[in-house]
Amino acid sequence: MGGLLVSGAPATADAVLLFELAVGLLLILGMLVVRGGHIRLHMYIQGSMILVNIPVVLVWMVPEYLRYVVPGLPGALAQSVYWVPTLMLAAGAVAEALGIYILLVAGTTLLPERWRFRNYKAWMRTELILWWAVLLTGVATYYLWYAPS
Repeated sequence: MGGLLVSGAPATADAVLLFELAVGLLLILGMLVVRGGHIRLHMYIQGSMILVNIPVVLVWMVPEYLRYVVPGLPGALAQSVYWVPTLMLAAGAVAEALGIYILLVAGTTLLPERWRFRNYKAWMRTELILWWAVLLTGVATYYLWYAPS
């Protein structure tokens, strides 16, 4: 049985793709609400999207990468079905780590003062751009893996 979006995709892959697209759109919504002065709502949206993504990555994405990509490395890295998800994994790890760092700086007092940044806009904009780059790489991975040739 085929998936919802591409006939060869497992339904779980479709669900993860739709989930990640929703997360990306909610991150854009969070950016828009802060421009309207709703800082607390912005904090809840952005923070929850970073945190809710962790289990999806650990339960679905990492095992899929280990199952389908790692066996072909490093020899097949020149092929797009290997280098695109590898790029997504590397950039995604950076995006998730940066998101957690931003949450710690903006939402807690756990980090020492010397590790905290002051320019919130630059860090948050960088995170949003990085997140969307990872999301688009994820869409590309989905189509490389599941779209008919």
